[in-house]
Order: sequence, then C-alpha cells, then structure tokens
Amino acid sequence: MSVGRGTLDAVTTPDVRGLQQLEAAVLDDTASLASALRLCLMMGGYAHHQELRSWALKELDGYEAGDELPPYRQVPAALEVATELYALGGFRSGTQRISPNQLPQQARDRGIRETAPIRAGVAELEALIARTDAVVNLSPPGSAEYALLMNEEQRQLGNDAEIMSVHWQVSVPSIEGVLDRIRTRLTQFVAEVRAAMPPGQQNPDPRQIDTAAQQALHISGGDNSTINVVAPNATADRGGTASANVNEPAPAPPQPWWHRSSVIWTAVAALATIAGVVVTVVVAK
Repeated sequence: MSVGRGTLDAVTTPDVRGLQQLEAAVLDDTASLASALRLCLMMGGYAHHQELRSWALKELDGYEAGDELPPYRQVPAALEVATELYALGGFRSGTQRISPNQLPQQARDRGIRETAPIRAGVAELEALIARTDAVVNLSPPGSAEYALLMNEEQRQLGNDAEIMSVHWQVSVPSIEGVLDRIRTRLTQFVAEVRAAMPPGQQNPDPRQIDTAAQQALHISGGDNSTINVVAPNATADRGGTASANVNEPAPAPPQPWWHRSSVIWTAVAALATIAGVVVTVVVAK
C-alpha cells in the first residue's frame, strides 16, 4: 500500500518534548503501558502529528466496533458453548469446544472464526490479566442470536441440553502478547527517533517524529496531510489457530456437537464485563 505524505514544513515547533520520559516508560516492564501511551499522545501533540495521536488514543480508549483492528489485536481463540443439562434431578453446567462450521449459517456468514478481536483499551487489558492467569471468554457480536438458533435446532432433535452462551476462549498469554506488541512498537518508535537525531541534539523535531512513526508504526503525516495507515504484519501465537479468509466456502457441517456421546463437561467460573463485551474469567483448578 502506498503511503501518502504531507508536508511538515509549516510546523514551527522547534523541538518535541517528552522523548526521554517516553524512553524510560517503554523500557520499564513494570511501568503501565497506558502511561507510556499517554506520553506518546503528548509527543504527537507537540509534533502536530495527527495520526500518531490517533493511534495512541485508540490504544488507550479501545477500538470501536466499526474500527479496523491492527493484526496484533486479533488473536487465536477456541470457539465454545456453555450449556446446562437437567439430569439426576438437577442442572449440570459445562462447556464444549465446537468448530466454526457447527455455528448457525448467520454466524459463518459474518465471519465468526477461531480468531477473536481484542478491542479494549490497554488499561482495561492490564487490569483484566492482573485478575487471572488462566483464560478469558469473549462473546462475539450476535452470540445471543446464535444460542437461540442452536437451541431451536437442538429441540428439533429431541435433546434437553440448553445452550447458555456462545463465546471465544482466549488465553491470558495471548492478551499479554497484544500488550507486549504495543510496547515493542513504542520502543521501536523511540529507537527510530533516536536514530534520526544527530549527536548533541536534545529533543527531536517534528520531521524526525514523522519519519520514526513511519518506520515503527507504519503511519505518516502531520496535521492537514494525506494519511495512509499500513498495519504491521502479525503471526499467530504458539500453538494457536487463526483464520482470516471469511469468503472461503464452508465444508459440509459435521454431526451436531450436542450428540450425547460427544459432550465433555468442564467447570465454569465467574463472570466479568469489559469494554461492552461479555467476558468470563475461567480460573484454572
């Protein structure tokens, strides 16, 4: 993708403050990533760099449903259903992993696969992973509708298990990986700014900030310039699976997962809410 560049010649700011503080923040693994992004946001303001400010603000506040996510915010995730089964005079709760091809056609048409979008801001993500060392469940858009459709099909088959939810199971290390990639990009940004500064220069100028943003974050342009954003490439976490092509034809659906001989029950723990998405924290036993 081509990168359209505007001119920063009209910018009169002689230098950009905050590089030393940002460098200290990104190199301190114990420091909050949210604090480092706020420093980056201020640097974007001093440099009159609209896209740098926009990127930092989205990472802080989170991405809206209509926003295009960077690849590093899409992580491998297992699809599961939470169920309740009336048996032996009481209800038994459990979860079962399913294939994307076992979802209703509406879900497959919307591209629900074994890849979960991580849209929350970094402060929310940092708080979430501080609460658990296991897994987090995220509900895809339309999950309540999918559960209703699957329950209807189940009743037609004469089964008595009730599907309570459809969700992605995301490992906490995958979320930690999202935060680490953001910190690494900030570190690369600082390194590129340092590389652009000649010996003896204390603070970068706006053009050096723009060059560093292109190299590290794949964004360019000061205020009033033409903007193109090039998202960096991403790789799947170790042992994970991912699918990005939502247009490929689906294979023939397998037998319904709720056939009684195939159900494997596991324990389910507490619920939490984050960024308008239903989140379940499942604690390892």
